[in-house]
Amino acid sequence: MSQNTPLVSIILPAYNAKLHIARCIQSILAQTFTDFELIILNDGSSDNVTLPVCEMYAKIDSRIRLVDKPNSGVSRTRNLGIEQAAGKYLQFVDSDDYIEPNYTETLVNAAESSQADLVIAHYYMVIPKGGASNLRERSIQWAERSDIPWAQKYAEKMRELDEQEPEVRKNGFLDAAVMDKKQFALHLMDKPASFYYGVMWNKLYRRDIILEHDIRCNTDISWSEDFLFNLNYIRWAERFCSIEDAGYYYVQNPNSLVHTQLMDFPEMLAMKAMLFTYYKNLYEELGLYEENKLTIAKYLVSVSESTQPSNALTEKFGEVKDAVLDTLRSDEKKTED
Repeated sequence: MSQNTPLVSIILPAYNAKLHIARCIQSILAQTFTDFELIILNDGSSDNVTLPVCEMYAKIDSRIRLVDKPNSGVSRTRNLGIEQAAGKYLQFVDSDDYIEPNYTETLVNAAESSQADLVIAHYYMVIPKGGASNLRERSIQWAERSDIPWAQKYAEKMRELDEQEPEVRKNGFLDAAVMDKKQFALHLMDKPASFYYGVMWNKLYRRDIILEHDIRCNTDISWSEDFLFNLNYIRWAERFCSIEDAGYYYVQNPNSLVHTQLMDFPEMLAMKAMLFTYYKNLYEELGLYEENKLTIAKYLVSVSESTQPSNALTEKFGEVKDAVLDTLRSDEKKTED
């Protein structure tokens, strides 16, 4: 790369991220690998915090390019970042998340040493002990407003989960290896709906492949657009490198867009059926479909990694049940008296 052209372009969309944006940006600026540009795209934030924080960082670090734009959604925002990027490699980060200091260096070293078109890495999922479910939050809010005697106990016990330390899980399936397209595609069938394969933030991409084949995030869908982007990219990539190092922290935030967008079951099935045509086409192009079609069909019923805390909800629901029974016994005793 030339002296003025960064090796990596890091693309960071930001929308109403006031609680996390500073942590995210600081983790990027703290990278041991320094030959990067950070393209921050403020997607019309209305919280009066996100944009000023981004402006502050842009003033103190020349590697930052800040784009302030009207709200258009994460897919259009990422696409604009792709069009403005100059690096050989593209790396994506979400504003709720953060990365370890050596993360970008690890991705780049893997790409350069293996001459891979795509690097995929293990990652950490950070889960609040209460879980990230929007439905759970709404059920607590209902209980807090309810006049039902045991409802307050339910809300109180479930809120206790939020006071505990978050749980951090390491996720990923592939051992460290360099693979051709067919080898990678065969592994993809094992857990096709996994975040590990589907998302964009645990990977490093070649910008020239994306531009040459006009690969972009689909702006007509609001679910699994990352997975569709990756399926299109895999069609044109030839060499794949998997690493077991995990340096990306994917933080479950119940207030983020991905958790507040609710999709009913028929809509989800329709979306999966549409995505399956792309999934099937990839394997037909590779000559792998007929002999693997039953395995490939697993995508229609596969689910992503759980975002609920390990055992915590089961334990807490037991406490809620005991609290409800205590309340009912107490009410019954008062009636008898």
